[in-house]
Amino acid sequence: MNAYPVLYSFRRCPYAMRVRMSLHYAGIQCEVREVDLRHKPSTMLDISPKGTVPALQLPDGRVIDESLDIIRWALDQSDPAGWSRPDHKAMQLLIDQNDGHFKCHLDRYKYPDRYGEQDGETNFLQACNFLGVLEQRLMQSAFLFGDSASMADVALFPFVRQFAAVDRTAFDVLPMARLQQWLSGWVKDVRFLAIMVKRKVWHMDDEISLLLP
Repeated sequence: MNAYPVLYSFRRCPYAMRVRMSLHYAGIQCEVREVDLRHKPSTMLDISPKGTVPALQLPDGRVIDESLDIIRWALDQSDPAGWSRPDHKAMQLLIDQNDGHFKCHLDRYKYPDRYGEQDGETNFLQACNFLGVLEQRLMQSAFLFGDSASMADVALFPFVRQFAAVDRTAFDVLPMARLQQWLSGWVKDVRFLAIMVKRKVWHMDDEISLLLP
């Protein structure tokens, strides 16, 4: 039995990013196992046959393999700044829009050949429609649900970061100054810098790599 929860993760995956951020925020020490998604370890597939990251195995053997469920579990353990405090239904709706509509167009904008897309501009504009919703919220407050961060901010910003990275110039010229400022704040956050350290791909005999220093 492991002394710490074990997190199967992939550094660049936005779903895994938001989980690592939440675990770090909650002060939950865990073993991080960096996964090569082309060669997934059997230990991960044994506990989560769907083979996606993130997947968290708790010391008692329970497995949580949906990113939002891991975040909620982490916040149930510790939520010092009240990330789960805002209206749950409104937050869930915004997260659902991100994980559905926005993620769909983000993938097709970033990987047009993979999806057989001929018109990247259409997916860019569709994704921007959602970003416009975020901009409107951020014109009213510093974060998506008020003047302090929430679960929604942490759940969404890795995807906005991914969108911005496809064509940084195109993102920077969008008339969305509040969104750009919000994203800049998150990518400079000390927790984000900490959870984005590079780890070698995990193998069975490796020494454990811990999330928290």
